[in-house]
Amino acid sequence: MHYKEYKTILSPSNGMNIYRGCTHGCIYCDSRSKCYNMQHEFTDIEIKKDAAKILELELIKRGKPVQIGTGSMTDPYIHLEEKLQYTRECLKVISKYHCGVSIQTKSNRILRDMDLLDEINKKAKVVVEVTLTTADDELCKIIEPNVSPTSERVMILKKCKELGIKTVVWLCPFLPFINDTKENIKRLLDICSENDVYGVLCFGIGLTLREGNREYFYSKLDEHFPGLKEKYIKTYGNSYEVTSLHAKELNRYLIDECNRRNIVCDNNKVFEFLRTYPKKYEQLSIFDI
Repeated sequence: MHYKEYKTILSPSNGMNIYRGCTHGCIYCDSRSKCYNMQHEFTDIEIKKDAAKILELELIKRGKPVQIGTGSMTDPYIHLEEKLQYTRECLKVISKYHCGVSIQTKSNRILRDMDLLDEINKKAKVVVEVTLTTADDELCKIIEPNVSPTSERVMILKKCKELGIKTVVWLCPFLPFINDTKENIKRLLDICSENDVYGVLCFGIGLTLREGNREYFYSKLDEHFPGLKEKYIKTYGNSYEVTSLHAKELNRYLIDECNRRNIVCDNNKVFEFLRTYPKKYEQLSIFDI
């Protein structure tokens, strides 16, 4: 790990990433791609020094509460968070200024901060986003080895349901020849239904591979699925979009099932929901708090 000085932490659209790099070890991770110009080893986590202080100054400058999104590039609950508590400190600032937060994670470490998320949700709006790729814990431990298995992520959804916090599930990626099955999708949607998930995000049945993450992914296929790398190369070559051979059928099934279960599956609608600050608080000024 190493610290780096930053002057800002919020993007123009109020996105926030506290860390750069990750230790969860997901074999398909797009954030490893060279196009992101990370100037350090992926597992040598870059920490944005004084993140909470920078966030507070930026919120004061904005002058009114906003909906903040975090976790898009690096999970805010990587292993270092247990010790550093940077995410928790930022949540305290978000609560102080009556902002909302949409927070994406694969880790049950988020349960530590349910007190703050409950507090924020009572003032504004919280959406907890959880990634689910497979209903099989053993397979999960292979493709997402250093993070909470699916059964533990389900406990996040259960706790959010108990507290009345809205949830969204990222159903991706579906890796061809590994977890791209109708049975898997059904089991994942069962989990969503049982826990009153608002919506799901899915970007097709497949994954993307480009320089940086392709090489890492293939090395893990060699390690855990002997012979599968050659099948990928034969089927997809060097394609950026690696689409399941059953994509059309599975995507239709996913949409039909979501509609039947009253789960929002239109990506645009889900993103709008994630980014929208509650209208009843829109006129609130930070200086009135």
